[in-house]
Amino acid sequence: MSEQDTVARLRTEVREWLGQNLPDNWRDRQRGDDIPGFLAMQREWFGKLVEAGYATPHWPSEWPGGGRSLAEQIALFEELARGGAPRMSLFFVSLYHAAMTLVECGTDAQRARHLPAILKGEVWCQGFSEPGAGSDLAALRTRAERKGDRYIVSGQKIWSTLGHFADQCLLLVRTDSSGPKQAGITFLLMDMKSKGIDVRPIKQITGDEEFAEIFLDEVEIPVENLVGKENEGWKVAQVTLSSERGLTLVELTERMALSLWRLVLAATGGSGDTSRLDQSVARSIVDISARLEAMRAMLATLMANRIAGREAVGDASILKLAYARLSRDFTALGLRLQGYAAMRDTSYVLGAGYETGNWMFDFLNSYQYNIAGGSNEIQRNIVSERVLNMPREKLG
Repeated sequence: MSEQDTVARLRTEVREWLGQNLPDNWRDRQRGDDIPGFLAMQREWFGKLVEAGYATPHWPSEWPGGGRSLAEQIALFEELARGGAPRMSLFFVSLYHAAMTLVECGTDAQRARHLPAILKGEVWCQGFSEPGAGSDLAALRTRAERKGDRYIVSGQKIWSTLGHFADQCLLLVRTDSSGPKQAGITFLLMDMKSKGIDVRPIKQITGDEEFAEIFLDEVEIPVENLVGKENEGWKVAQVTLSSERGLTLVELTERMALSLWRLVLAATGGSGDTSRLDQSVARSIVDISARLEAMRAMLATLMANRIAGREAVGDASILKLAYARLSRDFTALGLRLQGYAAMRDTSYVLGAGYETGNWMFDFLNSYQYNIAGGSNEIQRNIVSERVLNMPREKLG
């Protein structure tokens, strides 16, 4: 069977499976600040995906559902998004960043311990960014000193997605300050139940608490939790950050496309009757629709190039910048069309993407894409230097 036939069969299979397994009223069950409801819904959906083999298509073939091609992975992401399935917010770091780091760089013992645990619901977070070391990740200052068979770690991490629910943490620490910034970083696995860890949720402008900051006070981490070699954690971190290979943008773009009808509802007071729609409003909606289709086409080209092994430098950065702007404009238009009513809606759905039904929440939430996946400033530097061959100028 050709890969094209395999992908087509997978799409049909996933659509049929969703028709039988998509949780009823999952958005209502996660609406507002019902954290226990959100966690229960995520665990329930994760269990179904694991059982069906749809949670781990990117894992090696010896794991259930693993060994799928990138084309199959893309198809799976698209169908889950188009089917209106819950996003795997709680387990994304576990399935991609943690699992692929362990597969590529971990020891046999680390893989044997954690990969089965992830399939059973072990939640991971990232301890990368710090105050003053976000976009410039190599400037991190969390310190680890080796004493016998332990690393003693002290410092602070911030913007750890759902870190307050995590069981384990992918942690970057500094073990050497004598050379270049990247050269003294070490990659550790940290049990979030270890003594000396204080996790504090960060209340966002949207009202939810998606991120957390982590304070570390002489936390002891066994040397056996070292990934790769000491002082070579920067190399491991690059594997972590590239683990999902742009599939998130594929999913988010499809979810945005699925929500285009919400713009029409906002413009027509919920009726959907476009016969008397103001022409300037209609043009605004069509403009967003056209840009969305262009985004999908660019993503399709990027993924086709990756499958063929010919991706150009800067392609991913250009797409990330395009998505961040489109997300802002999409939600801003919805907010403008719905008007005052949007300001009175205080409900939201954790981890739902563009399906919350709350334009104000979605608009405020869109600002995160200026930073997520690498800040816009960093992406512009990549494009200017590596695509446009512009010189790097030093100030002062």
